[in-house]
Amino acid sequence: MQYNHQEIEKNWQKYWAENQTFKASNSSDLPKYYVLDMFPYPSGAGLHVGHPLGYIASDIYARYKRHKGFNVLHPQGYDSFGLPAEQYAIQTGQHPAKTTEANIKTYRRQLDQIGFSFDWSREVRTSNPEYYKWTQWIFIQLFNSWYNKDKDKAEDIATLISVFEKEGNATVNAVCDDEVISFTAEDWSGFTTIQKEEILLQYRLTFLSDTEVNWCPALGTVLANDEIVNGVSERGGHPVVRKKMTQWSMRISAYAQRLLDGLNTIDWPQPLKDSQTNWIGRSQGAMVSFKVDGFDAKIDVFTTRPDTIFGVSFMTLAPEHELVSQIVTDEQKDKVNAYIEATAKRSERDRMADVKTISGAFTGAYAIHPFSGEKVQIWVGDYVLASYGTGAVMAVPCGDQRDYDFAKHFDIPIPNIFEGVDISEAAHADKEGTVIANSDFLSRLKYKKALKLAIYEMEKRGFGYGKINYRLRDAVFSRQRYWGEPFPVYYKEGMPQMIDVKHLPVVLPEVEKYLPTEDGKPPLGNADVWAWNSETNKVVSNDLIDNETVFPIELNTMPGWAGSSYYFNRYMDPQNDTEIASKENLDYWQNIDLYIGGSEHATGHLLYARFWQKFLFDKGVFPVDEFAKKLINQGMILGTSAFVYREEGTNRFFSKGLIEGKSVQPIHSDVSLVNASDELDIEGFKNHPLNVDFKNAEFILENEVYKVGREVEKMSKSKFNVVNPDDIVAEYGADALRLFEMFLGPLEQTKPWKTSGISGVSSFLKKLWKLYFNGEQFEVSEEKATKDELKTLHKTIKKVEEDIENFSFNTSVSTFMIAVNELTALKCNKREILEPLLVLLSPYAPHITEELWSLLGNNESISTAPFPVFEPKNLLETAKNYPISFNGKMRFTLELPLDLSKEEIEKTVMEHEKTQAQLQGRTPKKVIVVPGKIVNIVG
Repeated sequence: MQYNHQEIEKNWQKYWAENQTFKASNSSDLPKYYVLDMFPYPSGAGLHVGHPLGYIASDIYARYKRHKGFNVLHPQGYDSFGLPAEQYAIQTGQHPAKTTEANIKTYRRQLDQIGFSFDWSREVRTSNPEYYKWTQWIFIQLFNSWYNKDKDKAEDIATLISVFEKEGNATVNAVCDDEVISFTAEDWSGFTTIQKEEILLQYRLTFLSDTEVNWCPALGTVLANDEIVNGVSERGGHPVVRKKMTQWSMRISAYAQRLLDGLNTIDWPQPLKDSQTNWIGRSQGAMVSFKVDGFDAKIDVFTTRPDTIFGVSFMTLAPEHELVSQIVTDEQKDKVNAYIEATAKRSERDRMADVKTISGAFTGAYAIHPFSGEKVQIWVGDYVLASYGTGAVMAVPCGDQRDYDFAKHFDIPIPNIFEGVDISEAAHADKEGTVIANSDFLSRLKYKKALKLAIYEMEKRGFGYGKINYRLRDAVFSRQRYWGEPFPVYYKEGMPQMIDVKHLPVVLPEVEKYLPTEDGKPPLGNADVWAWNSETNKVVSNDLIDNETVFPIELNTMPGWAGSSYYFNRYMDPQNDTEIASKENLDYWQNIDLYIGGSEHATGHLLYARFWQKFLFDKGVFPVDEFAKKLINQGMILGTSAFVYREEGTNRFFSKGLIEGKSVQPIHSDVSLVNASDELDIEGFKNHPLNVDFKNAEFILENEVYKVGREVEKMSKSKFNVVNPDDIVAEYGADALRLFEMFLGPLEQTKPWKTSGISGVSSFLKKLWKLYFNGEQFEVSEEKATKDELKTLHKTIKKVEEDIENFSFNTSVSTFMIAVNELTALKCNKREILEPLLVLLSPYAPHITEELWSLLGNNESISTAPFPVFEPKNLLETAKNYPISFNGKMRFTLELPLDLSKEEIEKTVMEHEKTQAQLQGRTPKKVIVVPGKIVNIVG
């Protein structure tokens, strides 16, 4: 009977689906284990072989945990809102929902054929109204909450209103906007409804504000920092500019310290923790106010080095700072405006990363030094960001290299405030051991004492105070897109009102065009039926807007990270239409035990999800405040690209071995047109639909073939190096693909794909199959296993269990190969060995093991079988194969029990016929015996 992977895999995938083999129970006496992959965005391209790497690893672990007696939750779904589907809709007019549905079908087919043990009964899609109902619900909870710093948690906005009604806001210790007015209870009662709503917006955890955003004109939307690469949009490579817009924002900054502290409680990769720590950016220092000369204005700055305040020789404002337009002089206005316009074309990330370019413009205005009273110049510079701190810095060029370079470039004075330090070539940034000089009352003090005294004097004189600051900015939550979650918000007299939760979801309306409107409104501005009737509580025609009972609905949609910030909790109870998840289910599953996904989400999804988890924990919705106990970042599988070499200025292509000394342009070739010997299918290349310019090209061959060049790169369609898993599964089978991806190397590492390498894994599976057959006949013996067979089995159990627990899946595959080779050599066909061997292998190769398990007479899926138990006794050596030497030269070996004494070993060896033959009647001078090692006969 031949191993037919196509038939076997198809049959068992059908069996799992029909029997819902991997459906998890929400109530079980078994311990729970929740394994999750970051759910995919269903792109039109489908999966390539790099995508399943993390899925295979998590599936191995999920199957292993089932074998170990756990109730395993291993769901899957789709992050199905996204810009690519919207861009396709703009180009073709096809609704994004249709595109997304078609893409999901492709993904589902590909995922199923690889044999994942997903519980598909829990599938979620972020673009389904029954799902985003809960995204909208969370938004409303955030809107109706504020952050109480005294209790260090979020509370209902009603508790804040109660305080305002009783005593105003003098005693309120909240995370809120900077410019909040003080008022009494009497003031509050006298405010109009709109005034009260405006004040509350300054405290709410989601709020409207005029925010500097990354605006992409080509995409017609705001982009998050992590959606911009090298100053252009990640999607499409379009220019991005900075501009002010009224946006919804999330007050994630309220959770900055808790997000930092929580990192100590979770088992996540240290580099990822470091990324989040740096992104949050906690620093301790002081807030200082500098008055602007000739203006009723002040510049607030945060500094971590208040001890260096006497070294301030100029101030720098971010180009977007609101004071710039107020204080710039007429003489400097044109220069400053031109500089601001140029800066708007650069992203914040670009500006932060570019440490070499020195640019700026003098405003013509001066600030007054708060201690010395001296005037200091006020400049505009793009190395200062409006979104970080106050958007202004006090420049101390003698102590900061960027300030130093700026001062040198623009010939600004650099006073030296450090004792015995030469600053003629560079700034002095060292703190420890530094003694302050030329600084009035701070002179001759070391760093720490000067720091404390400077803050004390600032507070005493009323122009500064000690403060802990965070780099983390509040997250912009609006996108000018169609294909995203609609906000459950309508506007009454210009103020946002929440649609009651009992009327959710607010469903995305139909539009004719997916582009922004001609007057610059987001795509939802094209909707004809997008107004809220507050009496009927229904969406109605825009023609009915009267601003009395019918009001306009928010035109922006939510960002891509909204739906992915809680989906892992929704999997716990995905069909519940009255709660995000029941308390019972949330209490049972708690959080993710193992989460696998890419490190590129460190400061996006993974940070926002932790924020929402902590917020909903504060609100009593979730039982824990971290959503994932353990996280593993899988590495990337790289593609092996193929290159052809076109001679510059001609349409001639030279084979790889002929290009030396020639001026050639490397051009990607589709890897499917290249064989294992790196030989190009020339006609296939010429006829490729993207190579019309090369149809009549001339190919210069070497040894009658055209050899391509090879290079390992990221696998992507643009590099023509994508390998489709469909092709691999068709030729070699899903089990071979699963084993090969694990065999490539450690899970966390980046490694290149080479299809030719899979043949070794394929051969291994065929060899495994043969262990269970005698020719064409399935034949497994009921005989007792031998000592050597048990030894092979149990060393395999020990190694595989250790490897899985340590996520060292690549070494497990090697162990399986060694075991099968040893059992083949032993001609082992014993059930006592071959049955547990299948259970060991089943997490890695589930189809072939299910088939053989069934042939062994088992009626239940192998996934329910207990994991074999390692028995150390089977690895204990009871005998030793001694080398028997004569005068130091080994002549033969002799197996003897390990428990023999030295005298018994000597007696047995001396009586052996081979010893007698070597000695030929002679009496040796001595016999050296080292028990457990050697026997040497001398003389």
